Amino acid sequence: MSIPKPVRSKWWKWPVNWWWRSLPVRVILSVFLASVLVLVLGGFLLMQRATSGVLDGKKESAESEARQAVTTAQQQLDATDLTGNVNVDKILIDLATSFANRTSAGGQFETIIIARGQTVTAGQADVSSIPATLSREVEQTNDLLITPTEVHYTDGRAAVAGLAAGSTLTLPGTGRYQIYLIFPLTQEVDTLTVLRNAVLTTGAILLILLTFIAALVSRQVVTPVRAARRAAESLASGNLHDRMRVRGQDDLARLATSMNYMASELQKQIHTLEDLSRVQERFVSDVSHELRTPLTTVRMAAEVLHEARDEFDPIAARSAELLQTELDRFEALLTDLLEISRFDAGAAVLSLDEVDLCDIVDRVVEAHTRFAESTGTKITVRAPEPCKAQVDARRIERILRNLLVNAIEHSEGHPIDIIVAGDEAAVAVAVRDHGVGFEAAQSKLVFHRFWRADPSRARTVGGTGLGLAISMEDANLHKGWLTAWGRPGMGAQFRLTLPRKAGAILETSPLPMVPRDLVGPDGVRLAALESSAPPPTPTPAPTGTEAVSGLR
Repeated sequence: MSIPKPVRSKWWKWPVNWWWRSLPVRVILSVFLASVLVLVLGGFLLMQRATSGVLDGKKESAESEARQAVTTAQQQLDATDLTGNVNVDKILIDLATSFANRTSAGGQFETIIIARGQTVTAGQADVSSIPATLSREVEQTNDLLITPTEVHYTDGRAAVAGLAAGSTLTLPGTGRYQIYLIFPLTQEVDTLTVLRNAVLTTGAILLILLTFIAALVSRQVVTPVRAARRAAESLASGNLHDRMRVRGQDDLARLATSMNYMASELQKQIHTLEDLSRVQERFVSDVSHELRTPLTTVRMAAEVLHEARDEFDPIAARSAELLQTELDRFEALLTDLLEISRFDAGAAVLSLDEVDLCDIVDRVVEAHTRFAESTGTKITVRAPEPCKAQVDARRIERILRNLLVNAIEHSEGHPIDIIVAGDEAAVAVAVRDHGVGFEAAQSKLVFHRFWRADPSRARTVGGTGLGLAISMEDANLHKGWLTAWGRPGMGAQFRLTLPRKAGAILETSPLPMVPRDLVGPDGVRLAALESSAPPPTPTPAPTGTEAVSGLR
């Protein structure tokens, strides 16, 4: 038998499981992510509006100042004395120097004048600070133009953002000259940097505070819920006296009060049911024991009559035979009732020994050979190898006896197959008949006490109606599975699965739940047939554990 390799869980399953298993984690992370989203959007909008306001204000101020400077420069050129030899370069240098002297006081802009292929500068701004598009447009118009730029310096300082304003100056009789005013945005950038740092710092502080508040609120909400969960688990474990502490008068306090009230009512109901169950169990046990004495007396009298039946007339002789038969059935019923009462009282214990299930199967088949022959039923045992396990041989033999008798009764003369198989952890015996079968909807009833699929059907061997219920209790006592499958007209299969070592936990069965003769040649089972997966954990009921699929 090949051992499957362990499946490695994917790395992303751990955070997903952590997310779904912890309510505080979901609340804190949700608040954290929502806060990050709100703060990012709020900070982005705030910085966008602040940047737009600062730049728009600076652009208006620069445009106004540039227009005033160009107007002043043009007035100076218009007032220049052009008589005699005119040195235009000296005039432009003097004009730039006047701008430089005025700018050094305020530090608002730097001047660049381009004339006759040479450049006159006032300040440290480099000619590369003038955008090419602005230069082309200034050549074609006399209007004042302003555009964003990147200010480069001749002294090696890092470039900064700025505004470049350009226009033309006219010196009468000599021509047009281009003048550019470069406005660095150093102060504005510093202001926006301070504002951005303030927004980031405030956002981080708010994020930490909001996360802390979310953790505090989730703790206040989750703590009572966890207390309610622990109280519910404690009640489910049988601690019916545990109660929740009620603090305050809010909704959580009312929840605790409701939980305590529910626990009190549940405790009353459970005690009532326990009392009724004890009364019922005591009644069955007492009646069974009390009937032993009169049954013994009646049996002694019946045996005397049965032995002397040859001396009676035919009617009396037949009555003596019927009396003897019914007394045997009555005694078997009392024995089964006493056994059921021991199960109900929890007094049933196992007498474990390592035995071979094949030997038990052989004994059961041999004991019922005459019954099978009387019905024309052929029994085939398939046990390829010994299957040893630690079991109570008497109880396992009783289970197999009940299953075989049940199969013979319902096979209607069709063959019966008994299959024995085992693996490293478990052994299994399947009793397969090809008789009338049963409906899948009856799967929860087959192991109920005194239940029959067809009430009008007479019992061939006069069973008590408790055989399968006792078999299920015996299987549960071994921590094994007793399951069944069936369909109308397709027969039925009862499967007993037991752990090889006493007390071990079963995980799989060596035999499939669906009969092997109904599995296709390609290994695919017929439609609507159940798989061989282990049955669900049995629910305590008056009649034992339910079967998996369809039970009779």
